[in-house]
Amino acid sequence: MGIIKRVAIAGSKKATHSQPVSEQINRTSTIEVTVRLRRKKSIEDKLAAGEVLSHDSYEKSYGAAQQDIKKVEAFANSFHLSVVEADLARRSVVLTGTIADMESAFGVKLGSSTDRDGNAIRVREGEIFVPASLKGIVEGVFGLDNRPIARPMFKAFPFDNTTLTAANVIASYSADQIAKFYGFPGGFDGEGQTIAILELGGGYRTNDLTNYFNGLGIKAPSIKTVSVDNGVNTPSTPTSADLEVMLDIEVAGAVAPGAKIIVYFAPNTDQGFLDAITTAIHDKVNKPSVLSISWGSAEINWTDQTKVSMNEAFKAASLLGVTVCVAAGDAGSADLATDGLVHVNFPASSPYVLSCGGTSLYVKENTIVSEVVWHESDTSASGGGVSEFFPLPSYQAGANVPPSINSRFVGRGVPDVAGSADRFTGYKVLVDGIPTVVGGTSAVAPLYAGLVARINQQKGKPAGFINPTLYANPSLARDITLGNNNTTINNVGYSAGPGWDACTGLGVINKF
Repeated sequence: MGIIKRVAIAGSKKATHSQPVSEQINRTSTIEVTVRLRRKKSIEDKLAAGEVLSHDSYEKSYGAAQQDIKKVEAFANSFHLSVVEADLARRSVVLTGTIADMESAFGVKLGSSTDRDGNAIRVREGEIFVPASLKGIVEGVFGLDNRPIARPMFKAFPFDNTTLTAANVIASYSADQIAKFYGFPGGFDGEGQTIAILELGGGYRTNDLTNYFNGLGIKAPSIKTVSVDNGVNTPSTPTSADLEVMLDIEVAGAVAPGAKIIVYFAPNTDQGFLDAITTAIHDKVNKPSVLSISWGSAEINWTDQTKVSMNEAFKAASLLGVTVCVAAGDAGSADLATDGLVHVNFPASSPYVLSCGGTSLYVKENTIVSEVVWHESDTSASGGGVSEFFPLPSYQAGANVPPSINSRFVGRGVPDVAGSADRFTGYKVLVDGIPTVVGGTSAVAPLYAGLVARINQQKGKPAGFINPTLYANPSLARDITLGNNNTTINNVGYSAGPGWDACTGLGVINKF
């Protein structure tokens, strides 16, 4: 084949895995990777203009170029790799081949290890390389390493074998009750809208959903699944990711029962997460107008290529009129990092999503008595802070976002809005036949997704990327001014106060 001049893909460097790595791996086994390509041209001018495009118009103007796909196909063939799929809108080419051929093609060395739960995984360290002829064409390669990357953002009480152990629950509510407390627009149920929900594990049982919505006296919404990268609906036990799946569906469905709900199941890897996002956003069949994501991890845990590629996907969502609601984190200012520093959660830190923080909501006789920052402990508190990767977006220029406590970099402030997340006054859900009470910002993302579906129905058009409107009109939210998200791990954090803050953002949206 001769000597090929190679270049490293910017931001592809992968950190050392925390568990021992063995070079003993079956290099004849076959794997798939997703190669992300550049756009035909920049979309920045369109984004600045706030325009909304059809799926076909977007693909034609801002998808991948056919000649770039042909170059990737030729590269793949030269290394005995096969093209499984090439999608212009998603700017993705899926390749399959043996591990040995993948190593040769991308200049990497793969090894075997285990994840934190003891499951066998495939890992890489260092950078990914492509031929110099593909420099600037290939923006990222995902799937060589399949270690789990994200966690669900729910907080539940411990279970025994049959019932919830939650003696300290103060009160619990269904999401439709919380929507009433918050004054979500009445007379609308999301009819005509489609809510996409992204899941990286777990599953749901149709019988549970039927029983749950019957118990609320609400007609169960239309629900169907889409498999991404062989991810499937796999319900197991109430202590698994089933709790996240059921929470998301039951909250969004209770707030907007007239909407269709599409659940995109994908593996918990950077490839699976990215592919689920791009599949949902560019789904020409179901055409979601809202996307709810309750999975994430500290910003430092992601490669730069993953953060960039996901953020670019969220830009596409903005142009397509899709509102993306993301849980801001469930572990305070540290976000489970143990380096003594503060960290925001990603993808909540993307400037193109509605980042959803958490509050503790207290209600008496159906009236809100008080609402403060949700803060139970180091591992149960609203995420929030200042990104050290994404710069301050223009819509936050007047929000008085402080410098990051770590670096003094003034980046994207997290979150944008907030809602009830305290499990002690949490959401009633039914999971694997067991009724329980759940909290976490995992509940806030689908809560706002349901609200957006109602607003879309009310206005007769998609709200799309709503952040600029919210920050230009902060009176659309009820300010939360008490509490903080400090953790004892780092002894620092952020406090709520008048105006935007890095615990609850602008507050709770209460004008529509």
